[in-house]
Parts: sequence; C-alpha cells; structure tokens
Amino acid sequence: MRCGNPPILFLGVFTMISLTIAGNEEQTLLYERGAPQTEFAAAEIQMALEAKGDSCVRKGLSELPNAAGKTCLVLAASVDESRRMAEALKVAPLSSSSPQSYAIRQKTAGSKSVFVVLGADSVGAMYGGLDLAEAIRLETLSEIRDTDHTPYIAKRGIKFNVPLDARNPSYSDAGDAAQHNIPEMWSVEFWREFLDEMARDRYNVLTLWNLHPFPSMVKVPEYPEVALNDVMRTTIPFHKTPEHSPTEMWSRPEVMDNLEVVKKMTIDEKIKFWRDVMQYAHDRGVEVYIFTWNIFAWGAIGKHGITDERTNPITIDYFRKSVRELILTYPLLAGIGITAGEHMGKDESPSKEQWLWRAYGEGVREAKKIQPDRQVRMIHRYHQTALDEILAEWKDYPGTLDLSYKYAVAHMYSSPAPPFAKPELARLPSNMRMWMTVRNDDIYSFRWGDPEYARAFIRNLPGPDKLAGYYMGPDGYIWGREFIDKEPETPRQLVMKKQWLSFMLWGRLSYDPALPDSLFQKTLAARFPEANAAQLLAASVEASKIIPLATRFYWRDIDIRWFPEACIAHSKHGGFQTVEAFMRGKTMEASGIMNIREYAAARLAGKPMPGVTPLQVAEELKGHAKAAIDIVSKMNPGANKELRLTLGDYRAMALLGDYYAEKILGATDLALFDATGETEQKNSAVKHLEAALEYWKQYAAIATRQYAPQILTRIGYCDLNALIANVQQDARTAKEWKPGQIEGRNQ
Repeated sequence: MRCGNPPILFLGVFTMISLTIAGNEEQTLLYERGAPQTEFAAAEIQMALEAKGDSCVRKGLSELPNAAGKTCLVLAASVDESRRMAEALKVAPLSSSSPQSYAIRQKTAGSKSVFVVLGADSVGAMYGGLDLAEAIRLETLSEIRDTDHTPYIAKRGIKFNVPLDARNPSYSDAGDAAQHNIPEMWSVEFWREFLDEMARDRYNVLTLWNLHPFPSMVKVPEYPEVALNDVMRTTIPFHKTPEHSPTEMWSRPEVMDNLEVVKKMTIDEKIKFWRDVMQYAHDRGVEVYIFTWNIFAWGAIGKHGITDERTNPITIDYFRKSVRELILTYPLLAGIGITAGEHMGKDESPSKEQWLWRAYGEGVREAKKIQPDRQVRMIHRYHQTALDEILAEWKDYPGTLDLSYKYAVAHMYSSPAPPFAKPELARLPSNMRMWMTVRNDDIYSFRWGDPEYARAFIRNLPGPDKLAGYYMGPDGYIWGREFIDKEPETPRQLVMKKQWLSFMLWGRLSYDPALPDSLFQKTLAARFPEANAAQLLAASVEASKIIPLATRFYWRDIDIRWFPEACIAHSKHGGFQTVEAFMRGKTMEASGIMNIREYAAARLAGKPMPGVTPLQVAEELKGHAKAAIDIVSKMNPGANKELRLTLGDYRAMALLGDYYAEKILGATDLALFDATGETEQKNSAVKHLEAALEYWKQYAAIATRQYAPQILTRIGYCDLNALIANVQQDARTAKEWKPGQIEGRNQ
C-alpha cells in the first residue's frame, strides 16, 4: 500500500482499532465489541486493507496493551471518550458535540503518521471510520490533515414508495419496477445491502411510503381480521396506459381476483421482519419514518365495517388504533408522515384536517398514554391542504410537528434553485421546520453525475432555521433492484449501486457541500482504472446538464405531465409531447428563460430579449451534447462492462440533448412561420425536426441496447423505439402547418 510513512490511525468512538500499514504485513484492528456503527466502520476498513493486499486481524479493545509499538486506529464514539482520547494523544479536541459530528486529527510520531478520529457520537465515529476506509481505498491516507466535520443538513433522506403487497400497494405499484420489487421488500438481504449503501453515502433518514401499510405491519386487537398473512402479487398485467390515480389503478376487479403468493409469512413474522429492518437501519445511523396517503384502506375495506369514507366513525377509529399499534409495535420508528391526499372526498364533515387529527393525532396520544416518554415526530405534508388549517387542528400535538413541501414539484433535475417553496417558507412559524420532498421523476434509467449541480441545489436549500431535512426519490419508479438492464448482474443490482455516483453526490455533499470534485474524480479513477478519470467526470457533468436544462425550458410540473427521458406524459396530459406542445409550452418559473411564444413576439416586434432565448437554450444543449460525445468517443472501455454501460448512458443523454435542441429550434421556426407565413421559416422548421428525428433514432438505439421497455407508473408504457413514429409526425406537422393556428390557443 502506497501511503507515505507507515501511519498510526486513530478513529474516535469508544472503539479502538490497532493496525500496522507497511505493505503485506498483518494488520490488527482493535475496537470495542458490540457497537454496531463502529463494527461496520471496522469492517469497511478491513475490506479496504485486504483489497490492497494487507491481511487483517480484528480483535477486541482489551488487546490494546498488547499492540505496543504497532500502529493503532482508535474510534471514540462519545464526547467524553473523544475528549479523553484527545488529551491522551495530545491532539486538538473535538470542536463540535452536535450529533453526527467527528474530527480527524493527524500528527507525526517519529517515522510514523498518526490519525485520530474523535466522534461526537457513534454515528459521527462511523462516518470518520468510513472516511479512513475511503482514504485507504483511494490511497490518499497520507494526504489527510486535521479536519472537523459537522453535517451541513441534519436529516438527509431517501423517499421510497414501498410495494408491500397487492392488497395494500404503494402509490407506484402499477408499474413493472414495483411489481418486480414486491418480493425484495421482504428480503433481509435487500435491506441490509440498501442500508449499508445509505450509510456509506451518509444518508440518515429512510422514509417508507405506502397508501395503507397497517395490514402488513401491525396487528390491531380491536380489528383482528385486518392483519394480512403472506405476501401477494397480482398475476394480471397492468394496462400499458394505466390510470394515474391509485383508486383507478385498482378499479379492475380482476386485479384483486388473481393473486399469487410470493412469500409465505405470518403477520407475526412480518412484524419481526420490520423490527429487524429498523434495528439494522439504526445500526447504520438511519432513522425510519412511515408515510401514508389518505384515505386508503385497501386490505381492510369490508372488514369490521371499515370503508374509505371520511364520515365513517369506524374508519376513523380503525386508523387511530392502527397508528397506536404502529408506534407500540416499532420502538425504533422515528416518526410518521401524513397527507391530506387525493382520496378524502370534498365538503364533508369532519374536514380533512379534523379527520387526520382524529385518526393520526389521537392515535399518537393513545400510544403515549401507554408509553409517555415515546417521541413520535409527525411530518405533515402541504399536499392538498393549507398552513392555517394544519395549525388550527394540530395545535395540541404531543411532540414535534414538522411540515413538508414539494420543493421542485416532481423535477429535482430542473433548476438548482427552484422557487416554489419560498412563499410558504416565509409564512413558516418560527417554532416549526420544513422537510423538502425532492422528487426525481426525471431520470430513471441513466447514470447521472454533476457535482456542480448537486452542490448548488444543496446550498440553495433553506438554512437550519427553516429546514428540518429532505428526502429524495421518485413516485413513478422504485429505487429497489433494477429490472430493465439487458446485461443484468446476479442478483439484480440495487438502483443505488448502479447509479452509485448520483447517490454518492447527493448524500456526501448534503453532509459536506465543501467536498471537492477531486474526491469524485479519484473515486472514478479507482473504480475505472482503464479510463482517464478527469475526462470521465467531465463527460458525466456535460451529459448530466442536459435533462435539467431541457426541463427548465419545457416546464410541466408533475410526473404525469412530463417525463423528459422519453418526452412523454400520461395520455390524459397529451402523451408524447409534440412540436405543437413545445410551441405552446411554458418555461420554469424564475428560470430566466423565455418560452417560444414570448421569443417570437419580441423578435417580430423588434424588442430586446428580456431573458435567455430558445435559440440560446438549443445552443447550450448542443454544446453539452458535443462535449460529452467528444469525450466518450475517445474512450475505450475494454472488457469493463460497467464502464461500457456508463459511457453508453452518457452518449444516450447527449443524443437526447441534440434531439431537444433540434426540436426547440424547429418549434421556434414554426412559431415564427405561424406569425409571418414566410416559407423559409417553415422549411427551416422541417429541417430541424427531421434532424431531431435522426437524433432520436440514435438515442433510442443506444438506450434500448442497454434497457428494456417498461410500464412506468402514472405514465404508461415507455418504449423509445415505438415513439419514433411520434417523432416523425412532428416533421409532418411542420410540413402541414398553416399560419395563425397558435393564436388564441394555450397549452
């Protein structure tokens, strides 16, 4: 191992690890047994050492006296122990005692280098240990100097729509990804792998979203018939053009009349399973929250008089008792998220907020009568409600009450500074905090990685006086195991592992946005030694700028209205987004970009342009596309399959950028022709749209060489090759266009 002088490594957290790093020597790790966070850090360090050719023996802390003269790695997992360790080793003490904080101290002892990790708690110590494991892997240990680390954002989360069972589905179940992942949700191996990755990337919140999770997670004594044994999935294929609301998804009786058992489990085994998952999450520094939409009672309707009607007092009582049992059954459950959702009716008594309080608020109160010291954080989403109504009904909540807002609506890959939450943040009471729902319904298939964008997005989030944290994830897809790769791993890869750079960027930069790009470049170099890492990162950045720019230009707020990977929406919102739709389209609020009609009007009136023009957007898209393709074309992945597929993703996104550039130019010329009737502009529009067709064909060929078509929840069947006919129609539309068709019509 090449790392300068043989180092002494000290990691702080009530855990001491002793090791010698001198190349091909036996390394000894001494640490406190039974501390799961530091056990994990020690295992990561051991794997890093062994990957470099060093043998490694792990021993208990009591062996430290026998390690005299050897290099040592010490993890101190509490403020007191870190203080004691700093005094003993004569290094600067830990500067912050806030949760998850840690310090790394470096000193020289003769010919040896000494590193000390001082943790404010076990999670901070784990993060420090992971830093050292990373430095061993990247061969940068000798570059470490004294540093202090405190999380920039305290709560950094994943939004996971969890498909538990056909009888109580998530919002995303009417899609291939969810149906394939139902068995994975009941796999211990899946959750261990998933939570390990979360810890490595410094995520510390897992939010599990389901329309009605209670039948698969709790037993309610007052409603014994509701609890569900076994895990079931429908055998009926979903429509290629599904309905977009959950009620409509399950409106076909045959869906529920044709079920198969994918795993035999009693409700008691299910409860033990989720307790084990939450314990493992806790051991990785991850808090677990359960989120619901309302009022969905699938799996319970028809039992004990339960319905999905807001006015039914039995339903309110059933939900209240279910919330109570959820809290009592899972001691490690950190909180509950609630929604005044799509299925609560209108103009009824009780009101939505009254119903939520009687069901969820009173459910928490019932649990606290039994466990007075139990803390349950309640996260109330803004969706289909208002601040005044929330404050009025929830004024007596016995614990922390936070709010939640769709920060970029459904498009985190649009602008690094979305404006939508600003009015509500200005009204936020000083004693409350907001969680940001960061929805990714932009990029499902491709590997994304732009440190500059992620860093700017994170820095633009509100400060700790307003922000509780964030959780990011899709509604139209499942971040479980992938099931569309045409060259799959065995078992199928976690989406989090396939798109590892993206998850690393968002997680690590949320903890510390000052991390330099050089860290990500060195990580790429270690993963892909065949490639020029600087060029590979540059290709990633260029390709990754395309979908955000396209979405800023063609803004449709939620996933059913715009999925940029395929230029489609749900059929009720237009399906394939045509050149005519682009002519009438809007740009993202506060983006500074002019839409096509604004540009055409200003140009024809001879007025100065008050913002970025469509022509400039197209030019920028082409610039990013060319830069990415120029780099990718010079790279030879050799036998490295992952590198080959990564380069394929970058090339595909670049070609998509060329497609959108030509489509924007064609739509702009067609809008000018609509106003002027000049044939030259019409001919130019046709030329651009024919060029767009050629780029789409190339894009579809590369993307579908790597990925199979799939049914996407709330969008429908996504087959890029099948959409070629729609792209061809754009050119025909331009050829047949008559002046004056746009006037008086809006999107």
